[in-house]
Amino acid sequence: MLSSAGTKVRVLVALLLAAVLLLAACSSGESSSGAAARDLCSPPGPGSATAAPTNVEVGSETTVDRYTTDSVIPLDQIDTSRLNLITPGVLTVGTLTDAPPSICINSENQFSGYDNELLKAIAAKLGLQINFVGTEFTGLLAQVAAHRFDVGSASIGTTDERRDIVGFTNSYDFGYNSLVAPTDGPIQGFDDLNSSTRIGVVQGTQQDDYVRNTLGLDPVEFPDYATLYANLLSGQIDVWVAGSPQAEGIVEPGDPMSVVQNSFIPDNVAAWAVAKENQPLIDALNSGLDAIIADGTWARLYSDWEPRPLPESWKPGSKAAPTPDLPDFAALAALNPQNTTEIPAAQPKSTLQQLKDTFFNWDLYVRAFPDLLK
Repeated sequence: MLSSAGTKVRVLVALLLAAVLLLAACSSGESSSGAAARDLCSPPGPGSATAAPTNVEVGSETTVDRYTTDSVIPLDQIDTSRLNLITPGVLTVGTLTDAPPSICINSENQFSGYDNELLKAIAAKLGLQINFVGTEFTGLLAQVAAHRFDVGSASIGTTDERRDIVGFTNSYDFGYNSLVAPTDGPIQGFDDLNSSTRIGVVQGTQQDDYVRNTLGLDPVEFPDYATLYANLLSGQIDVWVAGSPQAEGIVEPGDPMSVVQNSFIPDNVAAWAVAKENQPLIDALNSGLDAIIADGTWARLYSDWEPRPLPESWKPGSKAAPTPDLPDFAALAALNPQNTTEIPAAQPKSTLQQLKDTFFNWDLYVRAFPDLLK
């Protein structure tokens, strides 16, 4: 139960948030020169390439490929009238709003992000329209299984437990589990975590499962990424176990937080979720994925949205899909000043400064606003 003082703080924060949002709504439409004017859901481009992480947990790159299909049905043999879609001719997709660069809403109020742009390209190959619907990750797989959505698009890690609920396409992305912690804090790796560490995760994600079942620890669950990161910045939790795309998209240069270690595990490849019994739709999406790999669309979108080297043990699509022709991201990363400039160590902040940085950080409100409307 919350104490009286804790309740008052929460009420004050809620009032401050309401005031900030009201002022924004009543403004004349002028954009500031700060984060409010920056599109948080836009492709950073190949110029923002990063090298493969050097702080990967030892022994974590071993993988066994059990589910990737050997080949796909040729695209011209896909009968889109037999895909069991909720609305014929329309792919209804459940997705998220606040996890750039993978899944997010851009400055034009359109669902975008790397995962969804890939899906738009596949829908075009299949001659389907696409309709995105925002939801929370916690209930997404159940909604796909119950045919509320044809597809779930949210950088979904293909764990065996999830395969008991839904079916999956071939993978289109990989990821590391990233440990985000104070840059110069005492926690610098997964081995530093213990039962007294307040570990933040987004509820129902692969990272939630990883902390519980691989690390054997009890995390603090949050409904969305913006709320979680705000609590990390304010010191309410000690660390965040994140998917690497989300960590890279939310943690910015100059923040007092950084990715202190990564872990690559077989379950952390991303695929689209489909109802288990709807094999025709899974086959169609697999065919579309191989088609956009073959024509270079996958490589272009990947280079724009997530420019980083592929692990040696992984490539997108079926086993028959060609290996994507990608730029030398390591060389591009070496030319990127952001990757070579040393960021000064963050100085300890007072409680008032932490509150200012967290609750008056317009960037966080922009990320959280679609969920607040719910």
